[in-house]
Amino acid sequence: MRKRYFISLIILLQAFLSCQKEKQQSGAARLDFNEIFDESMSDWIGDFADYPVGEETKYKLSITHEKLPAPLDTNKKGIRVSGNNHSDDLFMFLKKKVSGLKPQSSYKMDLEITFASGVPAKRAGVGGPPAEAVIVKAGLMSTEPARTAESDGRMYRMNIDKGNQGTGGKDMQPIGNIANGIDKEEYRLVKRNGSFTGVTNSKGEAWICIGTDSGFEATTTLYYTKISGTIYQ
Repeated sequence: MRKRYFISLIILLQAFLSCQKEKQQSGAARLDFNEIFDESMSDWIGDFADYPVGEETKYKLSITHEKLPAPLDTNKKGIRVSGNNHSDDLFMFLKKKVSGLKPQSSYKMDLEITFASGVPAKRAGVGGPPAEAVIVKAGLMSTEPARTAESDGRMYRMNIDKGNQGTGGKDMQPIGNIANGIDKEEYRLVKRNGSFTGVTNSKGEAWICIGTDSGFEATTTLYYTKISGTIYQ
C-alpha cells in the first residue's frame, strides 16, 4: 500500500514539474506597441551618461514631459530631453521594460521613433555639426540599461555596449542623426527607424533603449512624441 502511495506521489510530482516547465516556457511570440507621449511618458525612463559625476547642473541635464514648441501643435506634449555636451560625448537616453515574452529567447524588433528637432543639416558647430554629429541609436537587450560610475568615480558610463558616437555596439545600433529635414532652425517632426535583435531574461523580460550619442559640444534639445514597433520571433 505504501509503495503504491509513493508511486502515485512521484507521478503527481512529475506532472507538476512538467506543468511548471511548460508554464515557464510559455510567453508571447509577438508584441506590438504604439506609444504616443501626449498624455504621459508611458513609463519610459530617461537618464544620461558619458559625463563627469556630479556635473548635472553644469551640463544642464533635463528630462521632462512638456508641450511641443512652436510651430508644432503646442497643445500636444512630448518627452523633452536636453543636455549641454561639454564632454564631447554626452549620451541622452530613454528606456522601458517589456514583459510577457518567452524566457531566455531571441527576438527581433522593428522600431520607429518620432521626435521633434530644430536643427538643420550642414551647419557648423562646436566639435562637430549640431545635426550630423548627434547620432540616434536604439536596441533591445536583457540587461536594464543604466549609467554607472567608473572605478575611479570620475565619469558616468553605460553598463551596456552602445558603441561610441557614430559606431554601434553589441546592444545598440545607429539609425540616423537629428537633422530636421529643412534648411532653417525650426522644430519639425522627424522619424527614424531600424531593426534590431535581442534576448529576453529568465522572466521573459527585455529592455528597449533609444538615445542620442553626441559629438556636438553644445546644447541639444529634442521632444520625443511617439515610439512604436513590433517585437517578434
